[in-house]
Amino acid sequence: MRFSIISSCIIPWGGSEELWAEAALALRAGGHQVTILKTAFDAQHPRIQQLRAAGCQVVGLGAAPTLADRLLNRVLPTHRQWTAGASQLAQLRQHLQQQQPHLVVVAQGSNFDGIGFADACRSANQPFVLVSQKAAEIFFPPVHQRAAARLAYDAARHCYFVARHNLAVTQHQLGLTLPRASVVPNPFNVPHAGELPWPASAPVVRLACVARLEVLDKGQDILLQVLALPKWRQRPLHVSFFGSGGDEPALRDMAELLGLHGRVTWAGQVPDITTVWATHHALVLSSRYEGLPLALVEAMLCGRPAIATAAGGTAELLHDNETGFVAGAATVAALDEALERAWLRCADWPSIGRRAAAEARAYVPPNPGELLSQHLLQLIEN
Repeated sequence: MRFSIISSCIIPWGGSEELWAEAALALRAGGHQVTILKTAFDAQHPRIQQLRAAGCQVVGLGAAPTLADRLLNRVLPTHRQWTAGASQLAQLRQHLQQQQPHLVVVAQGSNFDGIGFADACRSANQPFVLVSQKAAEIFFPPVHQRAAARLAYDAARHCYFVARHNLAVTQHQLGLTLPRASVVPNPFNVPHAGELPWPASAPVVRLACVARLEVLDKGQDILLQVLALPKWRQRPLHVSFFGSGGDEPALRDMAELLGLHGRVTWAGQVPDITTVWATHHALVLSSRYEGLPLALVEAMLCGRPAIATAAGGTAELLHDNETGFVAGAATVAALDEALERAWLRCADWPSIGRRAAAEARAYVPPNPGELLSQHLLQLIEN
């Protein structure tokens, strides 16, 4: 079978791409042809190299404008000028015509950022599915794309979401019921069975915030404001921020302004997340918008409780006061309240972590990417 995967991720590689990547590897292992059209293409990225080594064809989607394109843009009316988006769609249409895949996977970082690609498939009578990694209540489809979004979701052979919350929000925003939809969790980068030993006793409680450093989605500014409250300044608590992103300078400046020097650490990205949970006692997430946080799944599988805002599908996995502590909203007051409840039960964290690991193993299948690949094959066979 011939599969094409289109990723709309605007950075060289994001966590939202792990699901389709694992599905692609599983399809290749089964002898199927897989072509990947990748936005923000970086041929040297380890995941791209891994996919190519497995036999996937990976090409960049949207080449830079030629000199002729740039010169013509100076004289052509706006609607006829070269744009990156138009170039990507033209490349996709050419690919569909030449390769004629049996199925196209439009893999989105959110729930509407790949609509242009899906609409191109629909217009070409090309069978396709949609994968949505996140849905934010305040971000409806752009007005100029609303009709195309409704048509695309209605025409898709199947719509995959990483959380029930994201499916519900998308249906509300479209004003459509999506009968051909299901939830497939993201892959994870820790062992599925067997949580880690509890960290050695220490005088300071160590929390890890594992998230891309972008406050619009991940809300680290909320967490910094909580840590600046007088009671938290007086407690033996340290937070390590793991991740990178465009808002890192702003967050560092904010922490400096709030006088949090020595109470927070900017730890960057780590190749093995289990090293984080070998030394940290719990996860803290202050997200405003989420799918189902990969960091939450991994922390729970490692046997660590979490203190997290009820963003996206978080509360579908994290049970308040049982496997962790849920803040009812992404606000300073709500996160402070949840963190206070967690602090008062600090002695129970090891047992809460064990329950969290058991819950995560029951909720998340061992190989989500392989599960997705099997469903894609069933769609073609049916």
